[in-house]
Parts: sequence; structure tokens; C-alpha cells
Amino acid sequence: AADLPSPSRGPRPAMTSIGDLPEDVLVELLSLLPARELLRTCRLVCSQWRYVVDLNTLWKRKCQRDGFYRQSYDRSISDWKIFYMLCHMKKNLLRNPRAEENFQHWTLDANEGDKWKIEDLPGAHGSHMSDPRVNKYFVTSYGPCFKSQLITLDKEGYWNQLMDEIRPEITVKDWYAARFDCGCRYELIVRLLSKDYIVLEEFHPEPVVIEQWSDAQWREISHTFQNYPAGVRYIWFQHGGQDTQYWAGWYGVRVTNSSITVGP
Repeated sequence: AADLPSPSRGPRPAMTSIGDLPEDVLVELLSLLPARELLRTCRLVCSQWRYVVDLNTLWKRKCQRDGFYRQSYDRSISDWKIFYMLCHMKKNLLRNPRAEENFQHWTLDANEGDKWKIEDLPGAHGSHMSDPRVNKYFVTSYGPCFKSQLITLDKEGYWNQLMDEIRPEITVKDWYAARFDCGCRYELIVRLLSKDYIVLEEFHPEPVVIEQWSDAQWREISHTFQNYPAGVRYIWFQHGGQDTQYWAGWYGVRVTNSSITVGP
């Protein structure tokens, strides 16, 4: 009979699984995955993976990868996972802020005089904006013109526990301008509302009156809500105004490039 090959007598190399990897290597590998997969899938694999996914170092590494990290943040951030999620979700919660979709997503609360209108920048007796993305604006008339949006935070991904315990900053910005040849009045109201639409906090500065023969430059107004009460579920944004000389047409305040962002 033919000689059969003798079995190898040396020790077989031990099989290495991903679970045998050092913690820092596992952190590096898992940090490559999307946050949704980490939280919904990887965290459920085993106790070791759950421990690693919950590590601050993993989320700090994701912040570094995605450009959310600055060394100056090291001492001020206690929860890098929440910080990453807020950075990742950050966007303008106001829709159609630059009049590119006519009046879609806006509620016209007051529409008097010759009513709201949309015009192209710079407009008659107007000026350009420094932001090249802005090409249009909303303009008011000789009667009160106000429009608003109501933002539901949960639908935008900002869950109740986050808003109650972390209370991330809420930053509001708006841009307004007058025509050179006519005076106008501008007003802004922003309210943080509870689930029952009770006002928990409000930003309502004094209306701005711009006199005739102004420089017609675009100006920004901004406000950041901090340490607001727990229970915020909605944000209500309203702005508008009118001209101060009651001229037929669209000689009132111009508004565009509005924004509301929730951030770390």
C-alpha cells in the first residue's frame, strides 16, 4: 500500500478573532463605521463590543475623523458621543430660508398692503450679500407682513431626553435690509415651546426701524438660547415688518438666509 502522508506534528497556529484584538485596535476599526450601525447593530453583538461602543475614546476618534474635533474641546466635553451626534445632525432647521421655493414651508401670518413678494438680489436700491449662496429675498409691503415656521424637534432627530438633560444650544440667525429710498420696520420673534405649546423661553428684541436714505446694507441678527427650561419640544420662528412711508408696492423690509441650528 502506498505510504500515507504523516500528519503535521507541529502546533497549529491559534485562530484569531476580532474579539481578540487589543482595545485600541478595536476602537480604531469600529470608529470607521456609521454611528447608526454602531448604536443599532454593533452595540448588540456582545458585552465587549457594547463596552467599546460606549467608550468616550471611540466617539472622540469619530469626531477627529469627521472634522468635528479641536484640541481646545478636550476639557469642556464630557460626553463625546452626544457631541458627535449633535455635530453630525447639525443643519438649518428652517426650510426654504432663501426664497428659492417660493413661499413653501412658510405660514403667512399677516399679508397686508400689496402682500409678501420674492425678488432677486440686489433688488431696486438694494445691495448684494457676502454669501454667494443667497440669490433671492422675501420683501414686505406697506401693511404688516409676517411669516413663520414651527419646528418639531423630535421629527428633526432631537429626542426628548437630549433636550431635557443635555439642553444643547439653539442658535437663531436672520438677515434683513432696507431699500435706500424708503424707511422700514423689521421684527423677529422666536419662542421655545413645550409639548402643549406653552412658551418656555422667548427672544423678541425691540423692532428695528431703518430711516429713509440708509446704506441699504444687509445686517445679521442672532441669538443663542442656553440653559433653557426642560420640556422644549417645538421652536416657533416669526419675522417680518413693513415700510414706514405707506408706499404702494414693495418698499418694506427685506429678509432672507434665516437659520435655526441645534448644536453642542
